[in-house]
Amino acid sequence: MNVPLRIALIGAGVMGRQHYQHLRGLAQAQLCAVADPGPQAAAFAAECGVPFFADHRQMLEQVEPQAVIVANPNALHVTTALDCLAAGVPVLLEKPVGVHLDEVRELVAASTATGVPVLVGHHRRHNPLIARAHEIVSSGALGTLTNVTALWQLRKPDSYFDIPWRREAGAGMLLTNLIHDLDLLRHLCGEVRQVQAITSNAVRGFGNEDCVAVLLQFENGALGSLTGSDAVAAPWSWELGSGENPVYPRQADQPCYLLAGTGGALSIPQLKRWHYAEAGAGWHDPLLQVQESFSADEALRLQLLHFIEVARGQAEPLVSAADAARTLALIEAIRDAAASGRACAPQTI
Repeated sequence: MNVPLRIALIGAGVMGRQHYQHLRGLAQAQLCAVADPGPQAAAFAAECGVPFFADHRQMLEQVEPQAVIVANPNALHVTTALDCLAAGVPVLLEKPVGVHLDEVRELVAASTATGVPVLVGHHRRHNPLIARAHEIVSSGALGTLTNVTALWQLRKPDSYFDIPWRREAGAGMLLTNLIHDLDLLRHLCGEVRQVQAITSNAVRGFGNEDCVAVLLQFENGALGSLTGSDAVAAPWSWELGSGENPVYPRQADQPCYLLAGTGGALSIPQLKRWHYAEAGAGWHDPLLQVQESFSADEALRLQLLHFIEVARGQAEPLVSAADAARTLALIEAIRDAAASGRACAPQTI
């Protein structure tokens, strides 16, 4: 029988505690330490029955974990992960992989040089629903992918913005929320060649955007759009449609991604596939609908199981630091396009 992998947690906030809830239910791994300078972290570590450290570097030296989950503030992601790599410890790094591309390039280089893996927490890729959608697109069932429509439209309550940093530039829905959708669009539809974008803060007037419209041209020739707002009474988003997180009231009949090709179309998260019965059919002919199936499971739990395999050297990261950096590069290209009014290409990673 395998001895449980000893995993430390750096960052005992909301995401860190979510990771722990899944970790505690696994026989393959166990929590061995908590590191977080926050005032409530010591009590959390005591509840978990593990040593507490205010300084993660001290924890790495004294506890010598076999793997680490990094779930501290975004601006600390890269520097913390670099400390872990220097200690030879594999990392599950919460998204975003970093705040700026230059620092993420340093992380990618460090992971390559040391051979220590980094798995970035774009957990939706681990959702069996997305795995099935990826299979369908990759199989050619949609023919040549031509049009992609993505929607992220809902309302955050006013209380969400009581925390000051959430009203500041750079903390808007692009980096906090739409990074998930853009990562899935890359995963399902391929790399993006260029983008055009308009952003607005007209609803709230904060330092970050509350509405965005993005046009995407994919390397494979497909054209797409992503329209988002966190200030509207609407049901179209992954959070409300997928049922992945029970804290959001589900709108199970409402799509958030629509993929259309020359041979068929797919709505997500419903996984309804549309196609004609015969080649050469057109708009006067009825479309057939197929309900694709999948085996539901919790994405964060599956991500953690995958991380255990990555840390043991049994698998390559589904989302490496370089892969996640390409999603961050797409975010930066959208910001540049919105600021300049020009089409912008994501930087090469």
